[in-house]
Amino acid sequence: MEHKEPAKRPSCRDRQETIVVALGGNAILQPGQRGTFEEQMENVRKTAVQLAQLILSGKRLVITHGNGPQVGRIFQQQEIGAREGIPEMPLHVCGAMSQGQIGYMIQQALHNELLKAGCPKTVVTLICQSLVDPSSPAFADPTKPIGSFYSEAEAKKAMAEKGEVWKEDSGRGWRRVVPSPEPLACAEIEAIKALIDKDVVVIISGGGGIPVVRDSRGALSGIDAVIDKDLGAQVMARETGADVLLILTDVANAAIHYRTPGEKILERVSLKEMKTYYRQGHFKAGSMGPKVLAAIRFVEGGGKMAVITSLENALPGAEGRVGTVVVP
Repeated sequence: MEHKEPAKRPSCRDRQETIVVALGGNAILQPGQRGTFEEQMENVRKTAVQLAQLILSGKRLVITHGNGPQVGRIFQQQEIGAREGIPEMPLHVCGAMSQGQIGYMIQQALHNELLKAGCPKTVVTLICQSLVDPSSPAFADPTKPIGSFYSEAEAKKAMAEKGEVWKEDSGRGWRRVVPSPEPLACAEIEAIKALIDKDVVVIISGGGGIPVVRDSRGALSGIDAVIDKDLGAQVMARETGADVLLILTDVANAAIHYRTPGEKILERVSLKEMKTYYRQGHFKAGSMGPKVLAAIRFVEGGGKMAVITSLENALPGAEGRVGTVVVP
């Protein structure tokens, strides 16, 4: 009887496809949790198991993530500190704080998971600045709510004293709103590409990146805004020349006619079909909409495929076997 060697498992050093993974909020904080370090770290450890599987299967990984709840907590801490005269930091600085916080948790958890598997890859977090257009219409019409709810009187005081924009939010109180411009490019892209070439696992573009503008001399400065994390991930995927954009969220697939009798789960979808569904308004702006738009732009720009699926489906999703798979 002929002896057959067992199939060789790809080494963690094998250089195959480059995948940009966009982690959803559930990878860091689950609904109903208080947001303690212990809660978030436990969620990140579970996420790291999924990410390690991708690396051990031979994929090169670039990781992006959201930061909404964390930035919200930083704001709350600042509000309490301000009562004691502690200076508050601007929104773009709070974004940088959250990139360091979340990146630290992911890189440590992923390092430990790879260590258990005997894979000596380096994992590093890079603080990223995302270039935006200061003349973007988003700055004339701020729409992204941040921070806590306040009374109308408190909101008007903040508007008068700080020049901020506040809006009433569905009868729940008043919240500060900030612009949400589209990201154009990453200021640190050459450093990111160099790290990827050295086979380093890079955690970048947290919360879509820190919004910055560039003046005529090339100098950068932060600007108070919030960038959509999935659109930020798409820019990273495009600029790094990634093969796959993998958007991990809390559902296994996108759907059209969502939560109606005609609901249809989307599996393998052509770029043309997905663009049609997007134009027809099937995906809400605050949830699936940016994910679908990011997938469209990535494939439209030459990407092999974009996948929207759940965190638990990371490995088969990266291979296009599950989830909503957008192809050219």
